Amino acid sequence: MTENGAEERWSEADRQSIAAQGLTIEEVGRQLALFRRGVPSVRLNRPCVAGDGIVVIPESERPSLLAACEEARRTHRLMKFVPASGAASRMFREWYRCFAAGGFADEAARTAFAGVLKRYAFFPDLRATITAAGEDLESLIGKGEDAAILKSVLTEEGLNYGCLPKALLKFHAYPEGSRTALEEHLVEAALYARDAENVSRVHFTVSREHESAVRTLLSRIIRDYESRLDTVFAVGISTQDPATDTIAVDPENRPFRDERGKPVFRPGGHGSLLRNLNLLDEEIIFLKNIDNTVPDRLKTETSLWKKLLAGCLIRLQQEIFASVRLLAGGGGTEEELERIRDFAEKRVNIGFSTGFRELSVAERRSFLFRKLNRPLRVCGMVKNEGEPGGGPFWVEDADGRGGASRASLQIIEESQIDRNDPKQRAVWSSATHFNPVDLVCGVRDFDGRKFDLPAFIDPATVAITRKSEKGRELLALERPGLWNGSMAFWNTVFVEVPIATFNPVKTVTDLLRPQHLPFGRTP
Repeated sequence: MTENGAEERWSEADRQSIAAQGLTIEEVGRQLALFRRGVPSVRLNRPCVAGDGIVVIPESERPSLLAACEEARRTHRLMKFVPASGAASRMFREWYRCFAAGGFADEAARTAFAGVLKRYAFFPDLRATITAAGEDLESLIGKGEDAAILKSVLTEEGLNYGCLPKALLKFHAYPEGSRTALEEHLVEAALYARDAENVSRVHFTVSREHESAVRTLLSRIIRDYESRLDTVFAVGISTQDPATDTIAVDPENRPFRDERGKPVFRPGGHGSLLRNLNLLDEEIIFLKNIDNTVPDRLKTETSLWKKLLAGCLIRLQQEIFASVRLLAGGGGTEEELERIRDFAEKRVNIGFSTGFRELSVAERRSFLFRKLNRPLRVCGMVKNEGEPGGGPFWVEDADGRGGASRASLQIIEESQIDRNDPKQRAVWSSATHFNPVDLVCGVRDFDGRKFDLPAFIDPATVAITRKSEKGRELLALERPGLWNGSMAFWNTVFVEVPIATFNPVKTVTDLLRPQHLPFGRTP
């Protein structure tokens, strides 16, 4: 096989399978070459900290930023974009293990489970499901029949929570009834993605297998929420394009084939959703994960910081657009170019080689235009308190001039670094903040034209992971992460936000944290 995989011997049936997937022989060959070469590690320069890569908003600036957000609400089309395709199976990993074992390992674990069960927002639904099956939930709890209860939570004979997406799980309890994660994001959208015409736009990406169930829920609840929140919802739903799937390989880097001999393709990770994001028409897009949401009593602070992030983006865009218009028109005196260079370096985190000032005026103007005329993201970062996930770093990258190296702002996962390098491990461990996936994105240029977002991907930042299918080991290729490599060449600003804005639900027991319970305590 050559470097681009072009000499892989494909049968006619293989070619038909590849075409049916929406892929080309050349693209599959490129993917196979990535497996063969391996993925290069990123080189961390230093962690982003407050004052060096992370902006801390002074209290005195908040009113002007909120005013900028309000102005954007009147003049721009805003949208909330929520990746919501992930199944909840990992949330229930421990419960699945206990279910497979026939129940909890000891009486203490069984008692603990029974003691907290009523605190879950889905408890009323669980009771109703068990009653419909001719059983009594309290009786099952009293007899210690935890396996039967787990079966009713996890399987299709009950709530089927083990197979549903997180979007459809009941997260929070209210006097009028419990809400799913999807419903909580609708309420959030009305708080900060409502435009001057009272339209609240939100877009969910879902898996094909769950699209019908999501649409059914929305059709049942949407009018009630519009009445309750005095808004009109414009809800979009999209699924991951099959053409973003990637080929799997066996441990020898040969195409992995199923029992019928067909090449196997797998979803390319959340980086595949860049195509969904790229199809949206809105100008300002809030991006947040489906499992990061809170009850109404805590939404005020969440909404405040979303508006502050949007205000930062709008104010920065205004300055960028003014500079880019000047550069595009061929203007820019020596003094003006120096001012733009200083702004780009200090406010937009663009690096400059030591020889920049030696370039001609035309070369400097062209360089500044190319660097500033890009999509912009303002990303909230929270102080590191031990939560898992990626973080903000200054990352070294070659600028194409004599191999000189400079650093850019990136969101990095631990899997992207060389963990065998003690210096890189030390930089990673010294991080003060981590990424809660809390972004506001500006995706149009100074003339209002949409950026072609795939043009700003770093294709080298893919990930190779070990998986299995029916007991056979395979290697899977994940596309550059949506907020990692897929946005690697966006202009980036990190802003410190409070930990109260980050409340993810990674395991079912996270729903028992105070921030997810009514009034912050056991009901």
